[in-house]
Amino acid sequence: MAAAAALARLEQKQPRARGPTSQESIRSQVRKELQAEATVSGSPEAPGTNPVPKPKEEGSTHLAVPGVYFTCPLTGAILRKDQRDACIREAILSHFSTDPVAASIMKIHTFNKDRDRVKLGVDTIARYLDNIHLHPEEEKYRKIKLQNKVFQERINCLEGTHEFFEAIGFQKVLLPIPDQEGPEEFYVLSEAALAQPQSLEQHKEQLLRAEPVRATLARQRLVFQPSPLASHFDLPADFFSLTAEELKREQRLRSEAVERLSVLRTKAMREREEQREMRKYTYTLLRVRFPDGCLLQGTFYARERVAALYAFVREALLIDWLPFELLALGGQKLLEDENLAFNECGLVPSALLTFSWDAAVLADIRAAGAQPDSSVLKPELLSAIKKL
Repeated sequence: MAAAAALARLEQKQPRARGPTSQESIRSQVRKELQAEATVSGSPEAPGTNPVPKPKEEGSTHLAVPGVYFTCPLTGAILRKDQRDACIREAILSHFSTDPVAASIMKIHTFNKDRDRVKLGVDTIARYLDNIHLHPEEEKYRKIKLQNKVFQERINCLEGTHEFFEAIGFQKVLLPIPDQEGPEEFYVLSEAALAQPQSLEQHKEQLLRAEPVRATLARQRLVFQPSPLASHFDLPADFFSLTAEELKREQRLRSEAVERLSVLRTKAMREREEQREMRKYTYTLLRVRFPDGCLLQGTFYARERVAALYAFVREALLIDWLPFELLALGGQKLLEDENLAFNECGLVPSALLTFSWDAAVLADIRAAGAQPDSSVLKPELLSAIKKL
């Protein structure tokens, strides 16, 4: 409102013949403000800030991680981003030789990207199978006309549906149509499949419950020796790359930069811009420093919740049932049950956190006359410790 009022006043004034206009003065002032903010936010000494590392070339020997990798859930293969879809497609297709029903279901849910269209097609197939299950004696329900409008619009358009029908016992047959010269193609359920109605019901439930096969993000867990470089991150280009959609958005944001310089920005506006910057990153590299100085490192999605980090740390602990806390830069405590994503906490594209046992646990240990063990990680992780 303040910016709109200022601009309205400016529009009522005529620019002077000499010297800078009022509009130019405002722009100059806002540029100075932006530069001052950039200087403060870029300073490593500024409290509460999370310096953004610059992307490095993949061949660099000083990268914190070589890149972002994924695990194929069907083969266990470790993949780069550009290998994911091709590997999963190949794994699903090769699965037809061992389990054609499961493979066709995976194909339906994975190869077709429009989730609404998939749901509509799957629900329609389920109704076909329900009719057979509820009316096994009626022959009309065992036949599906391929040129039927519903079949063409909801099922034929999806990859994997024909393989599914054939895998559960349907066969393509040409059947005569009353009052029509030529025959038409139908799916007809075989007698063998009809004799096993429980199998059809299982296949239907399997189809309805299935989810797309997606490669899972590889954590690339590493443990480092204590190092003064704990808060220094050299990230590969993978952490900074943008999708086509994100590139379009960035283009739009750049075109708005001049407009932003022309208005008086409020604190709320600056906060929104900071949040928008946080959303630029897809991944984040997190390190947790333990009481003995050792560092645990892992890769996460920027939009994963804080609970994922707690689970990651707990898997590495020698005693995994004791409660602990994680502190971000500036002493901000991250709560395990807090429904916040890393980018909402400012923990992107990288961050260093501090591990500490729960204060009540420490008090109990010390009250018993003992001291907490400074080494808290599993021995197998410490045996593979690296130098940062």
